[in-house]
Amino acid sequence: MAQDTTIYDIAAKAGVSASTVSRVINNYPYVNKETRAKVLKIISENNYIQNESARSLVTQNSKMAGILIADVRTTHHTEGVYYVEHEFSKNGYCCLIYNTGTDPEDQAKYIQQLGQRKVEAVVLMGSVFQNVTVQNAIMVYLPNTPVAICNGYLDGPNIYGVTADEYGGVMKAVKLLAGKGRKHFVFITNPITPSNQAKIDGFNDGMKLYGEGCTSKVIEVKSGDIHDFEETTRNIMDEEPETDALFYSEDFLAIAGLHALHNTGIEVPRQVAVVGLNNSRYAEICNPSLTSIDNMLYDTSLIAVRNLLEVLRGGRVNHRMSIGAEVVERSST
Repeated sequence: MAQDTTIYDIAAKAGVSASTVSRVINNYPYVNKETRAKVLKIISENNYIQNESARSLVTQNSKMAGILIADVRTTHHTEGVYYVEHEFSKNGYCCLIYNTGTDPEDQAKYIQQLGQRKVEAVVLMGSVFQNVTVQNAIMVYLPNTPVAICNGYLDGPNIYGVTADEYGGVMKAVKLLAGKGRKHFVFITNPITPSNQAKIDGFNDGMKLYGEGCTSKVIEVKSGDIHDFEETTRNIMDEEPETDALFYSEDFLAIAGLHALHNTGIEVPRQVAVVGLNNSRYAEICNPSLTSIDNMLYDTSLIAVRNLLEVLRGGRVNHRMSIGAEVVERSST
C-alpha cells in the first residue's frame, strides 16, 4: 500500500462511503454481505491498515487524550506528564501534549484546539491552570469532555481535581525544624500560584502553631531564575545571619540555595537547615541530600488518569480528591 492511501481511497475503489468502510473495519453489523466482502477484498489488495481517525468516523471515539503543561522545562511537571502519558498509553490512548505557557489566554487557545481535535479526555498538569479563563474555556470548548487537573481544582460538572496536601506537608516540616530547636525561619518562593499559596499558608500557620518564640518571613522571587534564588539566599544570610531554617517552594530552588550557602562557607545543617518541596530525584543526589516534602506526583498523576477513564466508562468519580503529603528527611536538616 502506498503511504498516502487513505480510507477515502478504499471507499472510492469500493464505491461506498468512508463511514461504510469504517463500519466494515470495525466489524459493525448492518453492512450488506456483498458490500462487506467487496470492501474487505479491496482492503486486502491494498494492504490497507486503518488509522485511528478512520475508526473514529463511526465509533466517535478518537482514542486521543490531551495533556497541557505550562512549561516543558519544568522537570517536576514534565515527570508528571510522563506518568500521565504512560497510563493513557497502557489503556490504548494516544496523547497530544501542548506546551501552553502561563498566560491564561494562551492556555484557553490550546483548550480550544483540543476541542477541535475531538480528544476524549484532558489532563491539566499543575495549579497554574487553576484560573477563571481556563475554566470558562473548558465550558465552551470541552463541555462534554472529562477534564482532570493535577494539584488544583476548578468548578465544572466535567472537571475533576486531584491534589496533594502541600499545606499540611509544609506544616509538618515547620514542626520538624521547630522541634529541632530552629528559631529563625524564611520561606522563599517563586511566583505565586495556587499551589505556592497553599505552601505559604502552611508555612505561616505552622509557625503560628509550632513556632512560639521563633521569627519567620516569606520572600517571593518573581523571576523564578535559579541564579536569583542563589542571590536571594546570599542576601538573607548577609542581612540576617541568625537565620537557621530555609524553606524553598521547589527542590531545584532549594539546591540553588544549598549552592549559595556552600560558596559562602555556611554549613548545612549545622548552621542552617534547608527544606525543599517535590521530593524529586535531585533531592536524593545533591550534597548534602535534601530534606523535601513529597507531594505525591506519581500518585496524583495516576489518579487523575484513572478518574478520567472511570468517567469514560460511565462510572462516578469525586470532583475533588486530596492525598497526604509527607516530609522525607535527609541530610540537610
